[in-house]
Amino acid sequence: MAMALTDKDLVCRECGNPFVWTSGEQEFYAQKGLLHEPQRCPDCRRRAKAERAATRAQSMHDIVCSNCGRAGQVPFAPRSDRPVYCSECFEARRTATDPIATN
Repeated sequence: MAMALTDKDLVCRECGNPFVWTSGEQEFYAQKGLLHEPQRCPDCRRRAKAERAATRAQSMHDIVCSNCGRAGQVPFAPRSDRPVYCSECFEARRTATDPIATN
């Protein structure tokens, strides 16, 4: 027997402001298998997500693919003694050499 979900009043651990965790959001969390209530309000969650995206963008390095010559970006500093590939060429090489991926 399913339990009816009701809106819950929560307090954001970042800003301390109250926010409502709606029954619809609770249902979404349950469908995704998320077990814990959100700790941040929607505004603080959005801000944290944007900060993570900005940090990832800062750590990207421009490359020229060693296979096809297209420009791309990778999340590591390439070394001059090793080839570096764009996403498409990397995936093609990975699946061609990975016995699990080809089965």
